[in-house]
Order: sequence, then structure tokens, then C-alpha cells
Amino acid sequence: MSQPLSFTTSATLNIGALKASCAGCSLHHLCLPMGLDDADINRLDQIVGRRRRLLRDESLYRMDDPFKNLYAIRIGHFKTYQLNPSGEQQVTGFQMTGELLGMDAISADRHQCDAVALEDSEVCEIPFSRLEELFGHIPMLLRHFHRIMGQEITREQNVMLLLGNMRAEQRFAAFLINLSSRYAARGYSSTRFQLRMSREDIGNYLGLTIESISRLVTRFKKQGLLKVDKREIQLLDPALLKALAAGTESCNPM
Repeated sequence: MSQPLSFTTSATLNIGALKASCAGCSLHHLCLPMGLDDADINRLDQIVGRRRRLLRDESLYRMDDPFKNLYAIRIGHFKTYQLNPSGEQQVTGFQMTGELLGMDAISADRHQCDAVALEDSEVCEIPFSRLEELFGHIPMLLRHFHRIMGQEITREQNVMLLLGNMRAEQRFAAFLINLSSRYAARGYSSTRFQLRMSREDIGNYLGLTIESISRLVTRFKKQGLLKVDKREIQLLDPALLKALAAGTESCNPM
């Protein structure tokens, strides 16, 4: 897993040093440059504004902020949330290295949620107006962007299904399997990883109480599905977890 960033303060910043290099980034197979040749990657690299560093709990953008940039997560984890009518947070997603933030604002030109760093993180700012110009010159880039948007729509549909039809154990198992597959795509272990979000945030996202999450963790541990050490999770039986998520197996109460 990525290590926390070490931050230093300075009166001046070397913009050239902060500028993201798409061609040399290890995440280019996950981000917008996937499938582009070197010349097109260099053209994309020229529009990337800067690398922006955020401390844990720092906001990347807030609801109703005007839309200017997409943000490619280079290091770290984020959560997005909205405030319900009573002023309470409703977590809408967790984002990690290699994913894009900010697509919620494309249609309305204003952000529809808040995005907050779950740990010290770094993003690459991509001015959307300049990205749109590139779409006309690089059709493959536009196709890949459409693919990313399609994946986002599918993710939102899956969340609706998760919250609407699944039992608590299914929701939690599906959440763990989803994290597992996303870490595997990034070259990390699919069976051992740290939960960067709190149990309270997980419960909020899954429509469960923090007490329910704690009970599920305890039950999964007793049944040999998980090993937990503080925030580090080890999946001991991924196949059974997938079956639980699909609803083809049940987790017996302990």
C-alpha cells in the first residue's frame, strides 16, 4: 500500500516539479491515458495543471463549488458525501488511487457532493475545458472517458441495488469484495489491505449502523472469513465472501 506523504511547507512552489507526468506515472493504465500512444500521452500531459496535495480530512471540493477540474487520484483515498435535509452526512462513495473525482459536476457545472481526503493524498488537476478540446483530436481518449463514465453509472446502480435489496451480511461482503478487486487492479494484494475509512463511514455508506458493522466483523471473524488487526483486513475465504455477496450462501449467526 502507498505510504503517507511527508509534507513540507515553503513560501514558493516549483510548479515544474509539481506538474504531473502522465507518461512516467505508474497509474497510466488506470487513468485517462490508458491505451494512448506516447505522442497522445504527451499531449494530455501538457494540459495537466499541477499535483495538489491534501492533508487528511482536507476538502478537495465542496458541494455547489463551480466545476473547473477533474482530479486523478495519484496517492491516497477519498470519500464523497452529501448532506441530507437534517444536515447529516450521507456517504456516496470511496475513491482510491487511479480513479477520477469530479465527474458529478459535468452536467450542472457545479459539484453535487463534497470530496474529502481520508489520508494524506495527492491528485493531478485536469482542467476539463482543455480536456474537452483534446477529445476532438484524440478519439481514443474520448472513448476511454465514456468508458469511465459508464463504469461510474454502473457503480451507482450497484449501490442502489446494494442498499435496496441486500441483507446486511450481503452488503458488507459485497463491500469487501469490491475493495479486493479494486486493490488487485492496482497491483496490491487482493486479500490483505487496510480500511482507510472508519467503520462509521462504512456503515453510513451501506445503510447500516456502526453497531451492525461491528457485529458483522465479529461474525465474519468467528466464521473464519476475516482476520482483523486494527484497520488491516485479511480475507481468509474470498470465494465464500463472493457467494455471500451474491446471496448464494448465508452467514450463520454466532
